[in-house]
Amino acid sequence: QVQLVESGGALVQPGGSLRLSCAASGSIFSIYGMGWYRQAPGKQREMVADITSGGSTNYADSVKGRFTISRDNSRNTTFLQMISLKPEDTAVYHCYVNVIPFNTMLRDNYWGQGTQVTVSS
Repeated sequence: QVQLVESGGALVQPGGSLRLSCAASGSIFSIYGMGWYRQAPGKQREMVADITSGGSTNYADSVKGRFTISRDNSRNTTFLQMISLKPEDTAVYHCYVNVIPFNTMLRDNYWGQGTQVTVSS
């Protein structure tokens, strides 16, 4: 089984910064892409950023230049550094990992429970 633990969500003022973390654990044979989605109340889920196993990154236009995704392969962890936060960044942020677990040997996406980011004065 694969478990994801997210942390770092908080209430922050506009213009502030936060760093989200997502650590994958469990019986993982191989890990590939990692990334973050977010969902605000009443809105569709939106891809925020993702990163391949080789380190290539992709961002939503709305966060380019403000958010940076990274990963620590030794700890199966991905990070989302967010600066210049805006009220419209308010959402529940979910991480995912694309892995092959030992118990299935099938490549699939696994999701975290989400962490709340609220940007408000």
